[in-house]
Amino acid sequence: MLHRNISNGFRSLLIGLSAIGAAGCSVAQEDSFTLVTELPPGFEVKGEAIYTPRTGETCTVPPKSGKSHPGSKIFKQGPSEKAQTAHFTIPLSSTGDGCPLVLKRFDYEVDAKYGAARLNLGRDYTSIAFEDAKANSQPSPSPLSLKRECEWLFRTIGSNRYITKILKCKAIETPQPEKDSATSSISRTQLAGKTLTVEFSLSKEERPYMGDTWIKFPEGWKRCMGENLDDQYGFCRGNTKDFKSFKMPDGRECTVYPNCTE
Repeated sequence: MLHRNISNGFRSLLIGLSAIGAAGCSVAQEDSFTLVTELPPGFEVKGEAIYTPRTGETCTVPPKSGKSHPGSKIFKQGPSEKAQTAHFTIPLSSTGDGCPLVLKRFDYEVDAKYGAARLNLGRDYTSIAFEDAKANSQPSPSPLSLKRECEWLFRTIGSNRYITKILKCKAIETPQPEKDSATSSISRTQLAGKTLTVEFSLSKEERPYMGDTWIKFPEGWKRCMGENLDDQYGFCRGNTKDFKSFKMPDGRECTVYPNCTE
């Protein structure tokens, strides 16, 4: 009889622990979301989740102590020669020194290579803002998704006129409203337990970084002469006949971009 009672008690304990574990998972899921980031080949990202005191709280975010910083959590995805997808579990709240914190912003640092050299690197930044649920707010569409299109802006630098590129990423139309070209705003409540996908794409077209410095022809872009070969700005100023050569990142001498030769 004692053995049977012990067995029954142990079985009840296991059931109770399972229920607590399931509830714990449910609470964890409700207090976080999955951030899926789709990247083109050659791209890498570093993300920072930034937390602020919950609305109505008078406490402050505690300062960083060693590697611990309740107000900031870092997420990384390294580069790959192929397109890749990163999955991050982002907490919607945090606590520091008894101060209740909520997710305020997720900042992306986007890096991409355009050449083999170490400095042949472009970088840009984009953010997602999070806010309290508004009264009578409509549920977010499912699945939740945001899109960022990146493009290369090219220019020449130095007396040898080497091509260098600047990476620029902007938001493009999605079911979620965009406040501006770099930031989206989403309700934390509507995001709890869900998946948000941020898709980065790379435009096939490149364009000059500075206006009135290149002229586009059927065979490609030609670099305007400006006042002379040493003119660093080299504005066209209506001169559509005089151009100067430049060098690709790999050292090739070229007269038209991106095909190099006409």
